[in-house]
Amino acid sequence: MKEKISIWLNNLIGKGAGRSFKRDFIVFAFFLFLSFIFWYLNTLRKEIEIDVRYPVRFINPPRDRIIANELPQKLIFNIKGRGFSIIRLKISGDRAPVIIDFSKVNYRRMPNTGQLEYYIVSSGLLPNIKKQLNPDFQIISIKPDTLFVVFEKKSSTPSSDKISSGTGKSTGYLISSEMFPSDFEFNIERKQ
Repeated sequence: MKEKISIWLNNLIGKGAGRSFKRDFIVFAFFLFLSFIFWYLNTLRKEIEIDVRYPVRFINPPRDRIIANELPQKLIFNIKGRGFSIIRLKISGDRAPVIIDFSKVNYRRMPNTGQLEYYIVSSGLLPNIKKQLNPDFQIISIKPDTLFVVFEKKSSTPSSDKISSGTGKSTGYLISSEMFPSDFEFNIERKQ
């Protein structure tokens, strides 16, 4: 036994020690990586719980109203399901947004506010969202738990609609008599 240990030490100290150590390290790293892959695949077979950021789109505000505040573009869904279905969801970067329809949502007015401020409890959105997503997993909760919405009345003047739509083109001129003294003459030609 002592002879085998001394031979091994001589080989380790000798010229071939570096080459042998590199080969042993490469073999060890390969099998470590292989065991990690098997462990990960085994984990994906089990049920896991994870948070996923998912895009949303809001449609159909109340009649003659516009949304005045900025609503979140993504909500965080806490989902539970098999690892394979969840990893498929996370990998697919091209997700169609979940549609939240204001005509089908129960939103409530904020108490003690003079404006058109409302709130939506996110747990009330779960049945509609579950219909739109893959049935392979279960949505446990949604973050944020409350969405705040401020509505404003649509203005009925066409010029303000064109300006607010961001076209950047004006359709007419606004000249105030206070801008120029009464003895000042000017001509305005409109180019077509």
